[in-house]
Formats: sequence, C-alpha cells, structure tokens
Amino acid sequence: MESKHPKDSRVVNTDQVLCSDLNNYNTLFGGVLMKKLDGCAVLSARRHSRAKECVTASTDSIDFLSPIYQTDSVCIESFVSYTGESSMEIFCKVIAEDMISGERRIATTAFLTFVALNERKKPIKVPGISPVTEEEKKLFETGPEREQLRKLKREKSKELAGSISLEKPWEI
Repeated sequence: MESKHPKDSRVVNTDQVLCSDLNNYNTLFGGVLMKKLDGCAVLSARRHSRAKECVTASTDSIDFLSPIYQTDSVCIESFVSYTGESSMEIFCKVIAEDMISGERRIATTAFLTFVALNERKKPIKVPGISPVTEEEKKLFETGPEREQLRKLKREKSKELAGSISLEKPWEI
C-alpha cells in the first residue's frame, strides 16, 4: 500500500461564530468547537483511508489556547499526521480571525484518532504518511511518542473501567 501526503487528507472549514454558539462568558462553547473538530477530522480520516466508515477511537487532546469571540471567524484545518496499521492520528488546528482587525491567532490544537472499518465493521489497513512540509514532518516525527501515550492511557482507562460501579446512583 502506497503512502500518502498529509495534504491529500487536508480539510479546511471556516465558519462564523453565532450568538447561539456562545457561553456565559461570550466566547465559543468548547463543546460546539469539539463537534466541529470531530466533523473535520472524520472527513480527513475518510479522505486518507477512502473507507466508507471511520470511527473516532479517541480524542487524544484538545488544547484551548485562546478564547474565540463572536467577532471572530473560526477556521479549522485537519489532516492525517501519523498512522498505525488501521488507525489514523488527525491533527487539527483552529485559527480564529478577528473579522474587524484581521488579526489571526491559533485558538486551539487537537489530536484525534480514527479507525477505518470495512463493511463488516472490522478495522482495515490504512496507507502510511509521507510528510512534506516542516509542520507535517514535525508532527510525523513526534507521532510515535503520542501513539505510545495513547496506548498507555487506553490501558489505564480499561483498568479504571474495571473498577467503576455499574450500580444505579439512586439505588446506592
């Protein structure tokens, strides 16, 4: 299977911030942004794998670096930054642009992991990545470390899940 360039999976989505998207601090709700991130990331995963279905395996990190205001536009850029056998790490960056002044800033960065599935809902092999730009190379080179952290975190989550009560809180 031939590897692909990250640009082949690049998705760019720019949107305005609506009143209904704001929290009580008059900034964009984190959950609204998370939904937008997931929507862009799954398209990058599907574009890379050319699979009919890709599922979110994990939201590895979402770092809110700068608030996003109603006067801003929100530009989300996502692409596959690293791959495993059937998994794809998607890097997302959110650029907020003040529509009055034109000032642009990195508002959020995120890593999400998706798995490509076949018709029987089983994982399928995905192409590797051949980074080209400095940004793509940096993300690719640091990918194995993030992959190891994901695996460790998943093991710890499974461990914890084994000790969590399934009792109905109102019956305890």
